[in-house]
Amino acid sequence: MWSRQPPSMVADAPLNGGQKVGNRMADNAQDMARSVAETMIGNCGFSQGLGMRIADAGPDFAAIEMTLTSLHMNGHDICHGGAIFAMADTAFAHACNSDNIVTVAQQCQVNFLKPGKLGDVLCATAQARSLAGRTGIYDVAVTDQNGALIAEFRGMCRKLSGPV
Repeated sequence: MWSRQPPSMVADAPLNGGQKVGNRMADNAQDMARSVAETMIGNCGFSQGLGMRIADAGPDFAAIEMTLTSLHMNGHDICHGGAIFAMADTAFAHACNSDNIVTVAQQCQVNFLKPGKLGDVLCATAQARSLAGRTGIYDVAVTDQNGALIAEFRGMCRKLSGPV
């Protein structure tokens, strides 16, 4: 339903001898990205507690879904901005760690464009915009189940070292 991954020439590129992510082996960049996303969300109680789930993942790309419940509502009976930010940040994290190198956020910005409502199914889709050395810029679009744009997020990340 949410499969919005752009075509990638490296998605099925083989990895030399496979690569281990957590307790999983990945044979190509697509498998690697999916394994990294599964490992990261599996280790993140915060994302799990908010009800986030992986919709899709690929090299420098990720999509996260979340159904809005009363837990996500603020005092105005619309989705709390922190829930939307957290969802966008999670998609950003999965996308920028998709190559299995520990990568952290340096700076993030979010623009809230439309309120999320109780029962909405939101999807945060992250995609790399620029990669230079150890720094990356990623854009994340948060949409509802009808494709309406709820928020836009831009994150800058920094690659550290070691596997996820």
